[in-house]
Amino acid sequence: MNFLAHAYLSFDNEDVLVGNMISDFVKGNRQLDYPPGIRAGILLHRMIDTFTDEHPVTIAAKQVFRATYRLYSGAFMDVVYDYFLATDKTEFSPESLHRFARNTYETLERYTALLPENFRQLFYYMKQQDWLYNYREPWGIYKSFAGLVRRAAYLNDSRPAEKIFEAHREPLGDSYRLFWADLKPFAAARFATLIN
Repeated sequence: MNFLAHAYLSFDNEDVLVGNMISDFVKGNRQLDYPPGIRAGILLHRMIDTFTDEHPVTIAAKQVFRATYRLYSGAFMDVVYDYFLATDKTEFSPESLHRFARNTYETLERYTALLPENFRQLFYYMKQQDWLYNYREPWGIYKSFAGLVRRAAYLNDSRPAEKIFEAHREPLGDSYRLFWADLKPFAAARFATLIN
């Protein structure tokens, strides 16, 4: 899952939200440098990522990206999942997504001193360009696709990903719904264990 899902699956706990959002930028035992609530978020993020990568629906769905993007197919699928979460009427209306995005940015700003420098730089653009809200628009995820390509060592064009998404939007949406029905309760259970 990508940033929106990790934020949402922090279940309105501010420390867990921070940890969940910075996890990819905290390597190895550096997690021990953080307070317990943030460490719980870092661990929750990693559990969500493992669950996502190993889930049969994700394994099958990302195949549409594999021929073009190989090892990065999972990263493209993470962004696609955020698009379907952002447009999932059972989870968000446009208004509630806007509120959720704003609250997430405000929370992260309160924890600026604890954010890793490389995440802090990314967060500046996330907030300025309102990534979390704009995942609900195809152009929003296309910008994320382009960002993936910029950061990848061996990729140079995100336009094929746009075409793949458009050609497979309906089955990818079906995959999201099947996967989300398993992921949300899994994350809720792990969250409950980690904070107790």
